[in-house]
Amino acid sequence: MKNIVFDLGGVVFARDPRKFEPEFIKFFSYILLPQMPRFWEEYDRGVVSYEQVVTDLADYNNCDRELADKNLRRSILTQEEIVATKALVADLKAAGYKLYVLSNMSLEFTEFLRKTEVYKYFDGEVVSCEEHVVKPDAEIYRRLVERYGLDVSETLFIDDRKENVEAARNEGWEGFNFNPRNPEESCATLREILL
Repeated sequence: MKNIVFDLGGVVFARDPRKFEPEFIKFFSYILLPQMPRFWEEYDRGVVSYEQVVTDLADYNNCDRELADKNLRRSILTQEEIVATKALVADLKAAGYKLYVLSNMSLEFTEFLRKTEVYKYFDGEVVSCEEHVVKPDAEIYRRLVERYGLDVSETLFIDDRKENVEAARNEGWEGFNFNPRNPEESCATLREILL
């Protein structure tokens, strides 16, 4: 294995639920659904604006736009590096692996996350909001491979959604289903496999 490809949300970054009131967590509870709501998928795809997604969030949660805007901004600014993953990423880089990002992520979230310390370890990225295509569409996997000249047989994809891991496997990649509820365990398993 030479190339390790990371999803972002739930794998490299997360919100610590202990730091939020139940109402805030419930506001974004759809992120745990098997299928994201269409409006959020389109936001990740980069085809609707921040202003539009605020309206959609307000409609979805039956609240006013002011609250939706406040919660969305807070959601962006409270993304944290997952400690175990950050340490794993640093050690993989030191071991000589090429590291990449392949993520469904909107523009505002992406711009915030790119400023974090862990992001400096990545050698390249393909993010849905800039590609206008989302996982598990095979096209977004192919773009990463073509852009960086990757050999899929030497590429491992790490994601917290099974359907995204399966899509990578269908393209000939290796896949690892990351457990966002126990990142320490997932990172320990990845260390055993890779380091």
